[in-house]
Amino acid sequence: MDYSLYSKAVNIIKKSKYLVSFTGAGISVESGIPPFRGENGIWNKYDPRIFDIDYYVSRPQAALELRNVFYDVIDRARPNKAHLALAELEKMGLLKAVITQNIDNLHFLAGNKEVIEFHGNTRYFVCMKCGEKYEVARIEITDQPPHCPECGGLLKPDFVFFGEPIPTEAYTKAFDHAHRADVMLVIGTTGIVYPAAMIPMEAKAGGATIIEVNLEPSEYTTQGITDIFLQGRATEVMTKLLDEIKK
Repeated sequence: MDYSLYSKAVNIIKKSKYLVSFTGAGISVESGIPPFRGENGIWNKYDPRIFDIDYYVSRPQAALELRNVFYDVIDRARPNKAHLALAELEKMGLLKAVITQNIDNLHFLAGNKEVIEFHGNTRYFVCMKCGEKYEVARIEITDQPPHCPECGGLLKPDFVFFGEPIPTEAYTKAFDHAHRADVMLVIGTTGIVYPAAMIPMEAKAGGATIIEVNLEPSEYTTQGITDIFLQGRATEVMTKLLDEIKK
């Protein structure tokens, strides 16, 4: 552990005027949620087609397959110390927003109020015809397609499938926060999933200092986007940062 880097990061965060966090799968791995990519990723166990919108629409059992793949895991997961640290930073008035690529709802459960879910979430199903949203608990997931009680349209999980665009509101809010940021705390993301990967790049281009927390160097590290690289588990690094910030 390089204490000089921690000290530098702490000072930058304390002096920040508009701190924003950008999180990826790495922050939730310690909560028991597997990443999509990598040795233990979902793609190595299941066919990625189940997250393709055309596959979902054409296959009656698609919703049931999705539930069996990872909904139960998400239901059991709870925020870890890294999520809780970000919630605490927001309560302290330092953190202005969390932009997350994750669909696991853990930032909300941790207590963050300003969360931009770039890829949507698993809390709701949305009607593909009328746009009405329903809490997952209200929808019976069987081997038949779920349909909207209002208009009869097909319901889908409220996250972005392959073949779908990023929701306009989430996209606009995410890049607005990135442009306003003077410090961005990047946690647990490789920087290879676009267009989400552009968010720290936009912040950097606008003059923000990029503090990265990752187990291994990412595209941001190797491309020189990152100013301070804190290597380690998200829970350990964020706990250390929060303890030092509170002093």
